[in-house]
Amino acid sequence: MTLAESPPDEPVSTGDLDWGPRDRDTTAEAHDITSAARDARAAARDVRADARQHVGAFDAQAAADRAAAKRDRASSATDRMRAADDRRAAAADRARAAAERSSLVLDGLTGAHLRKPGLMELHREVMRAKRTDSPFVLAFVDVDGLKAVNDEQGHQAGDELLRQVVDAIRSSVRDYDLIIRYGGDEFLCGFMDLTLAGAGERFAEVTTKSSHRLMGSFSVGLAELSADDELDGLIARADQAMYESRRRSRA
Repeated sequence: MTLAESPPDEPVSTGDLDWGPRDRDTTAEAHDITSAARDARAAARDVRADARQHVGAFDAQAAADRAAAKRDRASSATDRMRAADDRRAAAADRARAAAERSSLVLDGLTGAHLRKPGLMELHREVMRAKRTDSPFVLAFVDVDGLKAVNDEQGHQAGDELLRQVVDAIRSSVRDYDLIIRYGGDEFLCGFMDLTLAGAGERFAEVTTKSSHRLMGSFSVGLAELSADDELDGLIARADQAMYESRRRSRA
């Protein structure tokens, strides 16, 4: 390789960037490219210096090539450190963005999906179940006596009860099962690829595992998706099943 064939002296310009994660990744890639260019240029200068030394002409030009190659490698190391810094910053930006997105879709108290985005996800799940002819069960959960807890023990106790109920449900369902805060003390849970009996077993497990830990209790009703169901009707049937279950437990 001749010096004319070696990479240009000027580093790659990254331009004026809006510092989002993708831009930081782009900048990191630019630093990597610049680093590789400097390494290649340093290698070319070493080759030329070696050639001059081999023929007994190790002169000021060869010494200059050696010095320039050393500077190129030092600059290359700096570029690599900058690339690593950019990638770390991009990862931090992505983490912040994920937290911000979560705040838009998740209930800050319980971690369940908020009503509007949750119902959108639930609608997609129902449509997927119909399209694939897969079983789908919706659970309607109502926390028993939340108002009494708030009145007698304070709202912090009521908040803790809501958190406990959602944590208890989450501990016995699959990671991808949808939990939605439908109202103040009401939650919906969607179960793809589960039958009515399977969903019932999940909630029996919730009750068994959490009975000694919950400050209160909750009632649950289950409804299985049918071919002619719309989401509103499915929710209404699960809600009705919840009231019937509560009535039976108090009879």
